[in-house]
Amino acid sequence: GHADLVGVLKYDRVDARDILERASARETTARVAAGALARRLLDEFGIEVGSHVVSLGGVVAHPLSELPVPLNESADRSQVRTLDSVAEAAMIARIDGARAAGDTLGGEVEIVARGVPLGLGSHVSWDRKLDGRMAAMLMSIPAVKGVEIGLGFEAARRPGSEVHDPIIDDGTAGAFGTRLRRRSNNAGGLEGGMTTGEPLVVRVAMKPISTLMTPLETVDLRSGSRASAQSERSDVTAVPAMGVIAEALVCLVLADAMLEKFGGDSLGETRRNLEGYTSSLGERWAAITEAEGLEHG
Repeated sequence: GHADLVGVLKYDRVDARDILERASARETTARVAAGALARRLLDEFGIEVGSHVVSLGGVVAHPLSELPVPLNESADRSQVRTLDSVAEAAMIARIDGARAAGDTLGGEVEIVARGVPLGLGSHVSWDRKLDGRMAAMLMSIPAVKGVEIGLGFEAARRPGSEVHDPIIDDGTAGAFGTRLRRRSNNAGGLEGGMTTGEPLVVRVAMKPISTLMTPLETVDLRSGSRASAQSERSDVTAVPAMGVIAEALVCLVLADAMLEKFGGDSLGETRRNLEGYTSSLGERWAAITEAEGLEHG
């Protein structure tokens, strides 16, 4: 499961440690630090980013449909950062069993960003689509094997009538200037590569850690003979920690998109640009509804 063999062959090395040390998830430390700065910027605009574990070792959590606010405050009360106390006990038992067997476990984390403005990203060009940029960043986390947005793969198994989110006018002013809302959020806050103003919901799947205390079969690269993989210190699972990394990377992508959209040489200028954009959305919507009223008046 490591990058060792391919890396040794690709870069013409003999010692696999040259590969495994560089391929280690320790590289994410710097990105998490940068993500903390990005989160601080998002805080200024009321954007909250949090995560929780939705499965670990095959145990699936079933949290309430209305997630708590702030999300991390509740998730951090759990040893495995899940919002389902029954699932938490089963996950811990599964971890203890895997540890006794010398095995490792993977799982899934859900990242949720609330307060994201409508219109970040673009449908115009493939490299500006925010869902593509988000998925690429999250897939770069070592051991991550899949990313879902909203319903994700489940959307491929349902008819369109059960997937697409109806648009409604509920008669009240929304946070971003219009009265338009989605009745549901199966799209996960992203449509056509752009944020919809609904919560951004992303799930990330992580495979089990590759280093096992019960070594797998391998080959000695010096002699070509059969051997057992080297056993080193290893955690049973890194899924809860991966959620923290994923949050940081989501913050980086969102902060980049915010500055791309609203720009400015100071925080005050960026805030004014956001407020002006939001105001223009409201004015446009008011003009449309006024014209509609005159037409039918």
